Amino acid sequence: MHRICWSLVLILTVAVSVLVYLFVVRGTTAPASDGRTAILLAPGERDLVLTEMRGFLAAVQAITEGVVKQDPAAVAAAARLAGAPAQHSVPASLVGKLPLPFKRLGFDTHGRFDQLALNVEQFGDTSQVLPELVALMNNCVACHAAYRIDLEP
Repeated sequence: MHRICWSLVLILTVAVSVLVYLFVVRGTTAPASDGRTAILLAPGERDLVLTEMRGFLAAVQAITEGVVKQDPAAVAAAARLAGAPAQHSVPASLVGKLPLPFKRLGFDTHGRFDQLALNVEQFGDTSQVLPELVALMNNCVACHAAYRIDLEP
């Protein structure tokens, strides 16, 4: 009886481990012809990810403009738009298709936008925005160097 129980525990542990690897760590990917990893998504999912990336770009532009105009409120408002609340609209089915390093970069990028907004709100000036923006943009460069978004076959 104990042998059967331990066998079932082992089988379930292996099954859960495989599922976690497939849906949390690996995602739905394939090697791309340009050396990057292709993340394979349905058309609507691809549109959502690319829309989020365009939102990042628009936020960076608005933040930069706020720095030039020395307008901390505009900088904070633009950063908040790309912060953590923006990621809540991503469906779980899409999150499961994204590889773990991509998810980490995405979560970190949203967090950096939030931190930038918080710092500007607390200190009331834009003098430290550009160094923070450089660190944030390093995430964008790293992500685009490693991944591309392709349609599922």
